[in-house]
Amino acid sequence: MKNFSPIKRQNQQLKNFTVLCLGLILITSCKSIETYNEAVVKLHPVEDVHEDIDKLYKQLRRHHPRLYQYTSKEQLDFKFDSLKQSITEPITSRALYKQLAQVTKYVGQGHMSIAPSDKRFKRQERKALNKMKFDINNIDTEYLDDKLFIRNARKKDTVLINTEIIAINGQKPQDLYKSYLPLVASDGYNTTFQPRVVGDYFFTYYKLNNGRFDSISLTLRNSDSTFVKTYKRLPRNLSNVSKDSTVTDSIKTKQKLTKAEKKAKKMEFKKKKEERSKKGFDYKRNEFRRELTFIGKDSTVGYLRIKSFTGWKYKGFYEETFKELDSLKTETLIIDLRNNLGGSLKEINTLYSYLTDENFTFINLSEVNSRIPLMKAAMTNTRSTFGKILTGIFSPIIVTHNLIKTKKKNGKIYYKFKASKEQEPNPLNFKGKLYVLINGNSFSASSVLSTTLKGTNRATFVGEETGGAYNGTVAGQYKTYELPNTKIKARIGLMHVDSPYKTTPDGYGIKPDVEILPTYQDRLDGVDPELEWILQDIEKEK
Repeated sequence: MKNFSPIKRQNQQLKNFTVLCLGLILITSCKSIETYNEAVVKLHPVEDVHEDIDKLYKQLRRHHPRLYQYTSKEQLDFKFDSLKQSITEPITSRALYKQLAQVTKYVGQGHMSIAPSDKRFKRQERKALNKMKFDINNIDTEYLDDKLFIRNARKKDTVLINTEIIAINGQKPQDLYKSYLPLVASDGYNTTFQPRVVGDYFFTYYKLNNGRFDSISLTLRNSDSTFVKTYKRLPRNLSNVSKDSTVTDSIKTKQKLTKAEKKAKKMEFKKKKEERSKKGFDYKRNEFRRELTFIGKDSTVGYLRIKSFTGWKYKGFYEETFKELDSLKTETLIIDLRNNLGGSLKEINTLYSYLTDENFTFINLSEVNSRIPLMKAAMTNTRSTFGKILTGIFSPIIVTHNLIKTKKKNGKIYYKFKASKEQEPNPLNFKGKLYVLINGNSFSASSVLSTTLKGTNRATFVGEETGGAYNGTVAGQYKTYELPNTKIKARIGLMHVDSPYKTTPDGYGIKPDVEILPTYQDRLDGVDPELEWILQDIEKEK
């Protein structure tokens, strides 16, 4: 037994060393969180602020492929220099964010964003927060006719739909709205995106400008009364069913199923899950991202509502959708892209293949500033150490892939997406009449799809000018860079994505053939004026 004592000592030493390392990591992590949180709230010296401004502009010059498309280099240089000169006293990160956002918006790319950092939490604090709920997330807002109101709501708050918000913690929403607009960038010179996105994400901008909050008081007004509703971050309700033996026994009794019943239940669950996956079910919002319905007594008019081009099972959905339209001999299809902020390039490429009967090249080669854009996106200072190590391990594969996918032409570097190759239309392509509903929140992928449909004269567009530019946008891949002193985060697009179709002047969205702007009264009356016009136009055609 004595022969094993050195091994025991070594094992004990190894354990002690491991415990020491874990202790040091924990202490370092806690200290790091404390240092970070201090940087978020403290007043930063002028020289540190100037350094961060310079570093952000340097990152933009290095990575952004269309930095001076809408604002010349001389003008943008002047704006960054003027910002530095205007800051002569120490300021907080959030104060700098508000000033920085009003300069970076002149880049004219809505995908680029500036955001202040919030307090970080320790592991135990995060676990506690995950057990909390905040019902303010159950309401969606909209801003029309100089009024902020609840456009949609979930759970118990459905009774508040169309209720006007006349104060937020005592502040008028109109004043807040005016202060948020200058902080939002759009594509080019577009003016429809900012009002829509601020109205729809009002509490997101409230948080960006005021910091994280655990309670908020809304003064609401409907046709009958004015009242106050306060939302607080509260513990999630935990079921006491498991503590009640009688109820538990009852449930156990009810759950006794035969093998055949269990198999049938399992198949039913699998089918439901597959269906939800195809339609892009959003579990947080309890709604589908994409769904086909029919308007009227028959199936002659199809209505395809796409709230977002996100999710993985879209191919099955579109195959089933257009197979159904074909079998039912649907004559008219309405595609609703209102408030669709974009998503997957692959998905809109797939959708377009069902909307044309000719060979097509969906997008051009994408201009980039580097032969390795995916590596640039991955190796950034916001990525965790583990993430960087993992990227380093796979870097030979990533770099090789990037080099194959990029090429130099006329002194510029281009990235080759699959959508930039010539393709054939899907055999199930829809040949009937096509209408597309758009508004200022039709952005990114929604605008790229709309550009191609507009450029080929394939559809009649109804609504409002899109927030995304007709001539393309800088997106595709992003580099998120954190300013070293103030911890402000900047998301920088790395690829210029555009359709072969162009319009002049540059810097505006897809204009509707028929412009119709909804009103707050329309919402109160439950009227959709854009859709109503289309249905009336269909009747005229008959």
